Amino acid sequence: MKQRITVLGSTGSIGTSTLDVIARHADRFEVFALSASTQVDLMLAQCRRFRPRFAVMASEEHGRLLAEKIKQEGLESSVEWSPEAINRIASDESVDMVMAAIVGAAGLAPCLAAAAAGKRLLLANKEALVVGGDVFMRAVHHGGATLLPIDSEHSAIFQSLPEDPATWAERIDRIILTASGGPFRTRDPATLHAVTPEEACAHPNWVMGKKISVDSATMMNKALEVIEASYLFGVSPSQLQVVIHPQSIIHSMVQYRDHSVVSQMGTPDMRVPIAYGLSWPQRIVSGAAALDFHNLPAMTFEALDDHGHERRYPGLQLAWDALRGPAGSCAVLNAANEVAVAAFLDRRIRFDQIHRINVDTLASVAFNEPRSLGDLMDLDATSRQAAEAAVARLVH
Repeated sequence: MKQRITVLGSTGSIGTSTLDVIARHADRFEVFALSASTQVDLMLAQCRRFRPRFAVMASEEHGRLLAEKIKQEGLESSVEWSPEAINRIASDESVDMVMAAIVGAAGLAPCLAAAAAGKRLLLANKEALVVGGDVFMRAVHHGGATLLPIDSEHSAIFQSLPEDPATWAERIDRIILTASGGPFRTRDPATLHAVTPEEACAHPNWVMGKKISVDSATMMNKALEVIEASYLFGVSPSQLQVVIHPQSIIHSMVQYRDHSVVSQMGTPDMRVPIAYGLSWPQRIVSGAAALDFHNLPAMTFEALDDHGHERRYPGLQLAWDALRGPAGSCAVLNAANEVAVAAFLDRRIRFDQIHRINVDTLASVAFNEPRSLGDLMDLDATSRQAAEAAVARLVH
């Protein structure tokens, strides 16, 4: 039987890449449901091609518009809108797999729903782990879900680990995440105050959305990935390391107790980890180009502890600070960063002020350990209010 898939965030870069892989294997997969935020016309095109049973938009306005267009074309997809509808298509008993590609903390609730329902959960939404933390991992465990990482770095780590997770702790020395360095790897840190949103979104290797592109430029994306790796693989903060690898060919590495290193290599194309998540433990064609070792550029690595990179990426250290802080600190950091990046993209603050917003918010929010989705959402809201206040102080 074909595997039935819900794609959450189907109109984003991960969602469209997922549908590209699915289309290459129509004999193995079928789309059960799609969700999107605002891109009605693209969602309509996806419904036309993949004929999902459900199409869910984030707002009533966009949902009604899509429903009208669906009706005009005579398509049979049922259109809904609301957070509850997104949760339903993530946990429906007919669903085998859920691609979780909704950006930001908004993706946490459907990820929890899928985990509690015991789905194979392909996690491209790192915030589900960064915000959800132990609450999310408990839902995965109690629901009997299969959690597979889709971020290129975490997929690389997963592919480089032994098959039996019970042996990881005794065999792993450290996990090494690679980072491209983003568009400002060689830029004078003293000039970062003048960076524009357009410059920050021009990633040298990957085609991504605006928010994640800015995070890559500040290295906050890597900070969130460090947090995610700690939860995914059960390692301590001291066992996590980041190294700059500008070519983005080695996607991450695992160093074992004997100091041998196992890495995963590939072209910078998200269809590779997506195809692995869809087919695991098997392998299927992804559509990505193969590495050409006859024309491969020289691979280089740079440490992050030199003075230039410390000034260029001050936010990276916040990952270890949050992991060592009270439970919930990572949720505060994520909320602050989402607010700060949005303010930068709206040209309300400078690029170099994103870090200040994150630090000020971490220092100002008091909280108890979150133990439920409600606690996490309350903490997220409180943190966003504090971050907005920090933005306002800078603006005025």
